[in-house]
Amino acid sequence: FPFTVKKMPHSFGYRAATRTLFKKAFKTNGRCHTTTYLRNFKRGDYVDIKVDSSIHKGMPFKHYHGRTGVVFNVNKRAVGVIVNKEVNGRILRKQLHISTPHLLPSTCQSQIIARKKANDAHKAAVKAGKAEKKNLKRVNTQPKASYFYQLEATPETIQPLP
Repeated sequence: FPFTVKKMPHSFGYRAATRTLFKKAFKTNGRCHTTTYLRNFKRGDYVDIKVDSSIHKGMPFKHYHGRTGVVFNVNKRAVGVIVNKEVNGRILRKQLHISTPHLLPSTCQSQIIARKKANDAHKAAVKAGKAEKKNLKRVNTQPKASYFYQLEATPETIQPLP
């Protein structure tokens, strides 16, 4: 056959079908840097779960790889994370304790925080009388404004040949 047939996995272990899922990026093989252990996580922080396959302790189950959660607990060796998981049509709040090499600070709220900061700065400038008041709410892109087209030359009428 010129095409390959996708087969079901023949093993159903805890780390089944994770060959490409847990694969590390190019030139990042081996142990992780010391700075990954020195990262500070606080309760309420958003974190992205990204499994580092070189560290086996505190590794989450493969379903949670690539998910975003909220920190609810910080221990000496692990961080407690709440992640939503859909099971049979309902969403469950799962509480996991994951080791720090498998967690990254999430950037999911960076746009919101930057917008709030800019809005607060503008409000302070308006109060001080340095800026003009404007609408700070996000507005969807509006349709283009109408205009009249100005002709440079008289249009030529094109007719089919008889």
